Amino acid sequence: MSISLCVLLWARPGEEEGLGRYEDRVLELVTEHGGRVLQRARTDGTGDEPLEIQLFTFESQSALDGYMQDERRLALADERDRVVARTEMMRVTLD
Repeated sequence: MSISLCVLLWARPGEEEGLGRYEDRVLELVTEHGGRVLQRARTDGTGDEPLEIQLFTFESQSALDGYMQDERRLALADERDRVVARTEMMRVTLD
């Protein structure tokens, strides 16, 4: 059973471009794990809005787990912590 996700990302102050670069790197791994990035959108990040919004699908929970545990993604944890202030991930139903 496929899984669809919406991910909201907030950048640390001054790290808006860094967040984009980090996401460019880790999102390259999604397809290797049976996933697809359906959409990436950006706001201006003002107020309490997330800077980036992403929609994904994965073939299964194990495919998502494989992506989340990918050693290349995990190796970037320090960069992620430096540029990402907050992340919210939720399962969604796509029409």
